[in-house]
Amino acid sequence: MKTPTISLILLLILSCSLASSAAGDFLQCLSEKFDNYSSISNVVYTLNNSSYTSILKYSIFNLRFATNSTPKPQTIITPEHESQIPAIIHCAKEACLEVRTRSGGHDFEGLSYVSRVPFVVIDLINLSEITMDAESKTAWVEAGATIGRKWSGDAASK
Repeated sequence: MKTPTISLILLLILSCSLASSAAGDFLQCLSEKFDNYSSISNVVYTLNNSSYTSILKYSIFNLRFATNSTPKPQTIITPEHESQIPAIIHCAKEACLEVRTRSGGHDFEGLSYVSRVPFVVIDLINLSEITMDAESKTAWVEAGATIGRKWSGDAASK
């Protein structure tokens, strides 16, 4: 098997770094993918957004990932419905941004908070519903659920 030359590898890295230097490419793609951009714009946090730092630090329990020297995501998105996620991933790929997923706070390795390349965080905090059905003995737990979260279902009355 022939290995790629160094120049080809550098070209690929350079093309992605140039594309990702403009976080605007990612946001532009999102605005094109969502017919009603305002439906997602209220859950998009960029470095320029006043809520960015609080959203970033909200579920970081290991403070080594909250230092000033830790690389920060270009954008944090907190989708309100799972149907929004495919477009977010598509746009990140188009802009050469790595995707990190943050869910219910059980990321002890910190993989949701760091990357060696420009990245975007999809924070699943809004996808945190827990539904239980005692009769069928089933439970559905969305990825953003945390310990102590309230749940819904017919078992609540028992």
